[in-house]
Amino acid sequence: MAPDPNTHTPESEALRVRILSEALPYIQQFHGRTIVVKYGGAAMKDSSLKASVIRDVVFMASVGIRPVIVHGGGPEINTWLTKLSIEPQFKDGLRVTDAKTMDVVEMVLVGRVNKELVSLINQSGGKAVGLCGKDGNLVTARPQSVAAGVGFVGDVSHVEPDLVRSLVSADYIPVISSVAADPSGQAYNINADTVAGELAAALSAEKLILLTDTPGIMKDFHDPTTLFNQLDIQQARDLIADGTVAGGMIPKVNCCVRSLAQGVRAAHILDGRMPHSLLLEIFSDMGIGTMLVASSFSG
Repeated sequence: MAPDPNTHTPESEALRVRILSEALPYIQQFHGRTIVVKYGGAAMKDSSLKASVIRDVVFMASVGIRPVIVHGGGPEINTWLTKLSIEPQFKDGLRVTDAKTMDVVEMVLVGRVNKELVSLINQSGGKAVGLCGKDGNLVTARPQSVAAGVGFVGDVSHVEPDLVRSLVSADYIPVISSVAADPSGQAYNINADTVAGELAAALSAEKLILLTDTPGIMKDFHDPTTLFNQLDIQQARDLIADGTVAGGMIPKVNCCVRSLAQGVRAAHILDGRMPHSLLLEIFSDMGIGTMLVASSFSG
């Protein structure tokens, strides 16, 4: 049986040292590099998982990596819509965002969820700054589709990453909610995966990491042992074409593919339900999710 790293026996201390030793080449490789993390799903709802993500982010910053956090906040939006007697509506999996709903989305994402994450990171010893797409014209939105009939659901028209670059170069951790405005000032709710992917591309990030409620991309989504550890763009597209990647995983994979095509070195789909999944993926030899790269010969 493996020694428990939480006890203070010679075996557990040796295990700690071995873990640190294994992490060293990764710390050296990624020092000074930007890693964009899309934070959502169960890791956002469960308080102990939330604490482990926050610690991972602060750890990354403490060893010289430049983390950038992008978040959504679906469940809390629904809670507040209910409190305000506004019925949440969905069409084809997308939230129907009328003007009243958009006001609530912005209040919840920018005012509550964002500032809670900023506060938790700061309490853990990091230096977080909360932003949304409107700040410094970071993200300019455009309507996703008038024909879709989902109201103020937007897509990314343009990313202006200078503000985020300034913050990370000064050792701050940007925490960004996925609300942005179009050129006329109309606010839009944008899918947080999309914002993370486009921001990673604009920052020429080393990695894009999507925290999800699944182990990664699997040949059989019922069987975690069929996990693909690494795929290139063409293999990922083939898996979409043959139906292996389906449903809600398709936009996530497409988001990764788009970021890789624009110069991000690697994209990862991880199980955010596993404690410290970020550290396991970035700093260990095993890795735990699916890593996507531009081609089989890269990284």
